[in-house]
Amino acid sequence: MNGDQVLRAHVVDAVLAVVIGAIVVAAAAFDADTTPLDHALIVTGSLVLAAYRRAPCVVLAVTTVALTGYVLHAHPGPVSALPVVAAVHAAAQAGHRGVGAIASAVFLGGYLATDPTSQAAVERTALLAGWFLCAVVTGLAGRNWQAYLRQTEQRALEAERTREEAALRRAGEERLRIARELHDSLTHSISIVKLQAGVAVHLARKRGEEVPPALLAIQEAGGEAMRELRATLDVLRTDEPTGTPALLVERARAAGLAVDLTVSGAERPLTATVDRAAYRIVQEALTNAARHAGPAKVMVQLDYREGELEIRIDDDGSADPARPPTEGIGLTGMRERITALGGALHAGPRAEGGFSVRARLPLDAS
Repeated sequence: MNGDQVLRAHVVDAVLAVVIGAIVVAAAAFDADTTPLDHALIVTGSLVLAAYRRAPCVVLAVTTVALTGYVLHAHPGPVSALPVVAAVHAAAQAGHRGVGAIASAVFLGGYLATDPTSQAAVERTALLAGWFLCAVVTGLAGRNWQAYLRQTEQRALEAERTREEAALRRAGEERLRIARELHDSLTHSISIVKLQAGVAVHLARKRGEEVPPALLAIQEAGGEAMRELRATLDVLRTDEPTGTPALLVERARAAGLAVDLTVSGAERPLTATVDRAAYRIVQEALTNAARHAGPAKVMVQLDYREGELEIRIDDDGSADPARPPTEGIGLTGMRERITALGGALHAGPRAEGGFSVRARLPLDAS
């Protein structure tokens, strides 16, 4: 239980203890022989019930001693057994049925000792014995019910975990199948096209002829297609990030892109899902900047805020607010990934020129 639930439980326990004590005190008020000592025993044996969750055996012992002393001193009616019955029920529910049975026997013995020769006293004692038996039985039933609920909750959690693992396994198997299909169907064909274009360029140069621009474009496009296909296959074979946003920035700089990285706020470890999403967002944004921004400068900002991570990638490239680009597969996948985590994404041209990607990810997303 969390803090609020614990506090509410303590308040409820205290209220029940006060109510039980008030009932016994009210019944004792009609007995002219009740003394201040008797009231003190009743109040002590009743109010201690508020602590039954933390120390059921101690509560049972104090209540039994206090109310048995009250019974032996004042010879009250059956209502005096109410705090002891409640303590026996709590002890049995906590698994101490033997202790509860002993406490019941002690109190019943004391109650019967007040007038062992009276038929009315014997009948009241038998009635109270039924109360105590019901307290033990209901306590055990409550304990079994709680155990059943915990077991059911555990089974539900286990079933959910199993479903998630099965879904992840099926997703991984499907990615591998797609990767194999793409490899088998496209890699060979693209390699043949690139090879034939390369041979044609070589022969043309060997003969001293001018290489047609279209042939050079085919050769270059074939090489680019092979690189893109390999990158796609790598992503399909594993959905785990292979580095950090800082490493992505270093790779982009090595490729000739002017990139700066700033980190603000209290940097802290991220959950696997948020870490993976942050990596993919920066990766996709830098890839788009390298392809479409031209000779631009890119700024990557990671801002660790209270409860969320904001990622911002801005470039001063050629994007024009008057002609917003069509959202492609990369941005669509990025938006779906962020939305699934409960975050938000804004991507579009900046008013001052260039393109901006801003994503907010909750740090507790899973």
